[in-house]
Amino acid sequence: ACGGSHFMARKLEELGHSPKLISPQFVRPFVKSNKNDFVDAEAICEAASRPSMRFVQPRTESQQAMRALHRVRESLVQ
Repeated sequence: ACGGSHFMARKLEELGHSPKLISPQFVRPFVKSNKNDFVDAEAICEAASRPSMRFVQPRTESQQAMRALHRVRESLVQ
């Protein structure tokens, strides 16, 4: 789940939906051929239908801001 997905998940929650985010590392095993939008969508559907799938909690704005600060700090320290 990328930064944009966390933003969209928060917006969808505000509208009364229950979005579920999946980490790309959990979807990758379900990709069966060359990567494209259709194949990605199939893999996401397959992964989401598994009862053992672990979903990612959407980050709050403050959590995302803190992660951004940590990334900037890391780049300055190196």
